[in-house]
Amino acid sequence: MIILKSIDEIELMREAALVVSRTLGYVGELISPGVTTKTLDQKAEEFIRDQGAIPGFKGLYGCPSTLLTSVNEVVVHGLPDDRPLQEGDIVSVDCGAVLHEYYGDHAYTFKVGEVSAETEQLLRVTEEALYLGIEAFVSGNRLGDIGYAIQKHAEDHQYGVVRELVGHGLGKKLHEDPQVPNYGKRGRGKKLQNGMTLAIEPMINLGTHQVKQLSDGWSIVTLDGKPSAHFEHDVALIDGKPEVLSSFQYVEEALAKNPAING
Repeated sequence: MIILKSIDEIELMREAALVVSRTLGYVGELISPGVTTKTLDQKAEEFIRDQGAIPGFKGLYGCPSTLLTSVNEVVVHGLPDDRPLQEGDIVSVDCGAVLHEYYGDHAYTFKVGEVSAETEQLLRVTEEALYLGIEAFVSGNRLGDIGYAIQKHAEDHQYGVVRELVGHGLGKKLHEDPQVPNYGKRGRGKKLQNGMTLAIEPMINLGTHQVKQLSDGWSIVTLDGKPSAHFEHDVALIDGKPEVLSSFQYVEEALAKNPAING
């Protein structure tokens, strides 16, 4: 069942989303070659709690961490560990927080120093696909229009669009109805309505769309070992138009002052 939100509820969700936005910016300030994702995870948990919120992922479904950190060929759900990040890596940092009983949940894929030109393009196109999906989140459209916009942009660049993992509704639960695939046909699926709140999150692979799960029970990796990018925003439908509740502003500020992620 899709749970439509009031304007007041959406404003509470914006506050939760911005906790995550600020946390992603803070993590971006810390990323550099030699830093471990476990360190990022520990720092992020402290930062979330200092904002009066609680980590949204830790303990949910048995998740052991505050962040999910997916490096290079890891698509999503990578667990923080003691391996140092290296020059040329990319790392998707997916973060959730709960504030006023509502979840914020979004993600950004960071460069660690200079990356290859083909990886740079993958990141750019995936972020563009996110915003094209958001643009399709308007009254009169259906869920398939969001997926179509994302899929077309990615496949126009010969990238693989992950099928097994999707965006989702968001609210007092991390995963609410509806599921929001990153592929689809225009005019298909549930009708978009005012008060819907979605986490839209393209997961786009440099090569094949096929993925597999690792033995840790969490990490999802590309089947061909090529890099994958992941960007996510929390978005509400208000007066027929999409309102982005989360923000990459804090990440952009981190990019501007951290040369280690602005290669």
